[in-house]
Amino acid sequence: MSTHLLCASPIQGHVAPLIAIARDLVGRGHDVTVLTGSRFRDAVVATGADHRALGGIADFDDREIQDHLPDRDRHRGIGKLQYDIQTIFIKPVPDQFRAVEAAVADLAPDAILVDSAFAGILPLLLDDPVSRPAVLAAGVIPLSQSSKDVAPYGLGLKPIPGALGRLRNRVLNALVQRVLFRDTQKLANETLRSLGRPELDAFVLDLSRLFDRFLQLSPSEFEYPRSDLSANLRFVGTVLPPAPAAGDLPEWWAELDGERPVVHVTQGTIDNKDLGRLVRPTLDALAHRDVLVVVATGGRQVEELGELPANARAAEFLPYDLLMPKTDVFVTNAGFGGTQYALSHGVPIVAAGDTEDKPEVSMRAEWAGVGVNLKSGTPTADAIGTGVDRVLADRGYRDRARALAARIREYDTFDAIEAELEAASLAAALRLESPAG
Repeated sequence: MSTHLLCASPIQGHVAPLIAIARDLVGRGHDVTVLTGSRFRDAVVATGADHRALGGIADFDDREIQDHLPDRDRHRGIGKLQYDIQTIFIKPVPDQFRAVEAAVADLAPDAILVDSAFAGILPLLLDDPVSRPAVLAAGVIPLSQSSKDVAPYGLGLKPIPGALGRLRNRVLNALVQRVLFRDTQKLANETLRSLGRPELDAFVLDLSRLFDRFLQLSPSEFEYPRSDLSANLRFVGTVLPPAPAAGDLPEWWAELDGERPVVHVTQGTIDNKDLGRLVRPTLDALAHRDVLVVVATGGRQVEELGELPANARAAEFLPYDLLMPKTDVFVTNAGFGGTQYALSHGVPIVAAGDTEDKPEVSMRAEWAGVGVNLKSGTPTADAIGTGVDRVLADRGYRDRARALAARIREYDTFDAIEAELEAASLAAALRLESPAG
């Protein structure tokens, strides 16, 4: 068996898939260490893997993310995305890399698997492959790889076929890479130079091309097709972390009996400080419809919702493995993991995301025909109601979501991940033995 180092930015949506992978690898007999934030220690140890904590500014608490992004509300659209990338993913690179160096020195791993936004692996990736372990990435967000066939990542634009679409993409890619993201590219290069590494010879959001293997954690059908996709990329299906333990089922659980459609709404466990962004407007929108609205507050007190309509039920946490099979529509702020969890159960969505990768998730749901994209992180009650009505009235959304669920079930995701780690480890060992090729 092999020794593997898994690295993740300390953000729930990035860590959870790596923890699930760690649990599986440990179960197969591998020696696994997970390098991530201190707050995830117990979750890592529970898998049987060892935990190593990041240090410095890299070890932040994503539950208090606004403390690390004091100027975020000054930005809009792609400017906000650029601010997030600089602050959350590039500035921590020196501290992340120091932790990686120490872990590699102590563990001598056969392979390293990082979440696709863990930029602290960049300095190691830029070293001679002969001198380092195999380095793979798990795509825990929509693929950001630039292409002549798609618009730049972050704009939330669906593909346009033909020559007109390629022209649009060429113009927008040039604008984003040379103008809008110029400061982000500069910061990345300055950071790498400070660590004794060369500047990037590619766009900062195209790091997926640099890994020995890039394993995108989604079915290929939920990603825009690209004729120029990098050869190192493989779609391996969806990693579905175990649903958080919810304790005893709420007393109203028996009402989810199929008598009326069930609409589930949540803002997750991170972006839930203001439940007025999505949850409360959904309650208001559906208060007089013949549906049962089920709310998960993600740890917030249910009382913070205020008075519930007669057709609404709420709890802090709910067991998604039991809830999703009973759900007809999922109203979500479009986190990548939560969206794929719903789709893996064939549940169509109404997506309302405007930060981080959420505009990209929302547009992919629209493009794939599995949901309605509200194109806002703070939609009105009228917009939410209209979106839910569309999904319930048009069986095409559910049919396409069920087809995608069937496709997800066809992947042997954990088998594929282990096979890719072992193959990359063997290739790295052969390079070490025969450096001259």
